[in-house]
Amino acid sequence: MSFRVYKDPNATLSVFFRRKSEKVFSEREIEKMLEGKAMVEDSDMPMKMQIQAMASASQALDLFDVIDCKSIAGHIKKEFDERYGSGWQCVVGSNFGCFFTHSKGTFIYFQLETLKFLIFKGASTP
Repeated sequence: MSFRVYKDPNATLSVFFRRKSEKVFSEREIEKMLEGKAMVEDSDMPMKMQIQAMASASQALDLFDVIDCKSIAGHIKKEFDERYGSGWQCVVGSNFGCFFTHSKGTFIYFQLETLKFLIFKGASTP
């Protein structure tokens, strides 16, 4: 099994998934895990990390009410801190703006269901 990825005419990356349960799955199990459609607007993350971001977002949507964006963001941040080291930031909502500096290879901005997700690791200053 694998996930299906395509480029739409507007050059955004689309990844289709189906949800299975709340546990974290391997890349090969992602297709069965998530339902609906995730649209990646922009990212410089490796594909495996992008998939983990969308899986974490889907899991958070299973655990928390869709209006509880703070808890959803906290869940995703905690997962990324544990998996990839501390310093991750997560913003979730339907209408927000931000300005930030991130470490190379650690940024993704995507939509899942009705929410937008911004996940990045802050850049360290010398």
